[in-house]
Amino acid sequence: MAEVRIIGGQWKRSKLPVADAVGLRPTPDRVRETLFNWLGQDLDGWRCLDAFAGSGALGFEAASRGAAEVTLIERDTKLVRSLRAVQERLKATETVRVEAVDALAWMARSAPDRFDLVFIDPPFDADLFVPALKAAVRVVVPSGVIYLEASRSFVDDPLLAELGLRLHRHGRAGAVHFHLIQRAEPG
Repeated sequence: MAEVRIIGGQWKRSKLPVADAVGLRPTPDRVRETLFNWLGQDLDGWRCLDAFAGSGALGFEAASRGAAEVTLIERDTKLVRSLRAVQERLKATETVRVEAVDALAWMARSAPDRFDLVFIDPPFDADLFVPALKAAVRVVVPSGVIYLEASRSFVDDPLLAELGLRLHRHGRAGAVHFHLIQRAEPG
């Protein structure tokens, strides 16, 4: 089984297993390092949602860096078992919650304006980028941020403005486009 490592915070260098699952591509270390440089190394007190958790690399990284609450959403039962095993091993049951459910359905039922940061990294072949962005806008607080990892760039996509979002940063690593997007303040 492959693995990725948490790159910063209290669990730095802890290994996360990466199951052999269709569509699972854990965010590479280099991309996570860039993302957390953009966000700041300390997420103390943040409430985070990892909407398509997979290996949990993004959510566990946020928890390792001080996030007060991290919700990992994953519908694949094999991946859910792996996430819960990591949660136990890291003794993260107070901070990290694992939900075995469809991410879009969960976000539709969630309280609005609940999270400071929402990670969206769906399977590339599922074409969930736009529905996931629309769902994330509802659950992220005003001025909160959405991290989107996609097979295409959203840099010049008018959808962002339509949803009340503003592109803050963008990068590319191979076929992966990664974006840090901010929700506008109301008014």
